Amino acid sequence: MDFFAIFADPTVWVALATLIVMEVVLGIDNLLFISILTNKLPEQHREKARRIGIGLALILRLGLLATVSWIVQLTQPVFTVLGNEISWKDMILIGGGLFLVWKATKEIHHSMDPVDHKDTMVGTAGMTFGSAIVQILLLDLVFSIDSIITAVGMTPHVPVMVIAVLVAVTVMLLAANPLARFIEHNPTIVMLALSFLMMIGTTLIAEGLGFHVPKGYIYAAMGFSALVEVLNMVARRRRAKKAVH
Repeated sequence: MDFFAIFADPTVWVALATLIVMEVVLGIDNLLFISILTNKLPEQHREKARRIGIGLALILRLGLLATVSWIVQLTQPVFTVLGNEISWKDMILIGGGLFLVWKATKEIHHSMDPVDHKDTMVGTAGMTFGSAIVQILLLDLVFSIDSIITAVGMTPHVPVMVIAVLVAVTVMLLAANPLARFIEHNPTIVMLALSFLMMIGTTLIAEGLGFHVPKGYIYAAMGFSALVEVLNMVARRRRAKKAVH
């Protein structure tokens, strides 16, 4: 179908707007991980790592969209465990969830026991930058496959999906540095963000095992927790100002 003919249909614009919102919301998970991960790098490498990581993630997503017919086949059952049919998509979600839970747990342990420098999120000093990029891409692969399969159920038009991905990644590029700086300057936010990542990882594992968890509940809980933390930050700053005066 002709590109302009596709967008002559008003329902396509509705699907595009919905997809953009979905991609941006899913991008929040990625941004939290990217911000925490890149903040472990030397300061002069952080912005570069974010740009390269998000840029390569864009190429990865566009590449996956080019093979969308193959991606959809990942939902076909491969084997059955305790009555639950497990597909390649499920295995990818479970693997990604375990990866997130493991990383978040290691970083929480490091935050609780900063003297133990063995438990950093990135490996040795020689592999720091490269391992950060690889980890960003691995996690983005998990979220990309999930979002593409969801997108296929909303629209059959690949150009619509491509535009939604481009807009979402642009938003990620614009928001990456401010979010990372905010997390760096507010240490208590780090523990909250790690808790979010652990919850997201647990949700991915549950989804892979066939237990559907409505995304609205997850993001509502995250939003409420973030609001409470913002109120705590405001209260701390006001008490600090009173103490000075």
